[in-house]
Amino acid sequence: MTNEQTALRTTYFSIIGNTSLAIIKGLAGFFGNSYALIADAIESTTDIFASLLVLLGFKYARRPADDNHPYGHGKIEPLITFGVVTFLVVSATIIVYESIQNIQTPHKVPEPWTLIVLGVIIAWKEISYQIVLKKSKLTNSSSLKADAWHHRSDAITSVVAFVGISIAIFFGEGYETADDWAALIASAFILYNSYLILRPALGEVMDEQLYDDLVIDIRARAGEVKGVLGTEKCFIRKSGMKFHVDLHAIVDGEISVTEGHEIAHKLKDHLKNEMPSLGHILIHVEPAR
Repeated sequence: MTNEQTALRTTYFSIIGNTSLAIIKGLAGFFGNSYALIADAIESTTDIFASLLVLLGFKYARRPADDNHPYGHGKIEPLITFGVVTFLVVSATIIVYESIQNIQTPHKVPEPWTLIVLGVIIAWKEISYQIVLKKSKLTNSSSLKADAWHHRSDAITSVVAFVGISIAIFFGEGYETADDWAALIASAFILYNSYLILRPALGEVMDEQLYDDLVIDIRARAGEVKGVLGTEKCFIRKSGMKFHVDLHAIVDGEISVTEGHEIAHKLKDHLKNEMPSLGHILIHVEPAR
């Protein structure tokens, strides 16, 4: 299975899971008198749209390179990540507003059974986070990583809601707003996670050198090619699930241009075969001094 197929299947998994949980949370929050659960449902609803956005991004990124996009369409991925972060910030803002409104309005204590619902949700969202995060590392996808953090932020808001509802139920009258304060605190976690997701995506757009381990691996692989005496500059930029490489290879300065050209081709083919995650590879030949 290709990275693209893995990413698509993982995104479908997120969409189905988020849709189911949004419905469960919304119903449990409404009938169980818990705004923390309703706030959780709001976040899960935004997660659905975020996952749909990721899905559309993957489908666009799969388009082959053309005259206008010689490096392919992978740069859509960090842009999609920006959209996902926007959904997170909007959901956190809605939760803050509604929580403040509910804190000022008297209401009933949440039903005890809502804790059981939350316990199941927390377990499922953490499992979902681990699954999607593993797939994001496997496919080198920043969009999937953002989607994974959606699951983790959902688990965090559910944990905070669990604590708030527990306080409201245990202490009873006078502590009804603990549930709403929990939703307010959860929104702060969501905003913090939004920053954690945004930062690497911004670095990807700006072509930051963030791939030191990959550089080390490329240099080691280059040394396996006959005629390559060493390497100098090695620049890497990420586009979608592929890494594009500019590599300076050192060869014997006494050989012909044709021989140097052949070594460069052998090096490019070797890197492509040994490291499937690499996209375009540009080899610049340097004479040994």
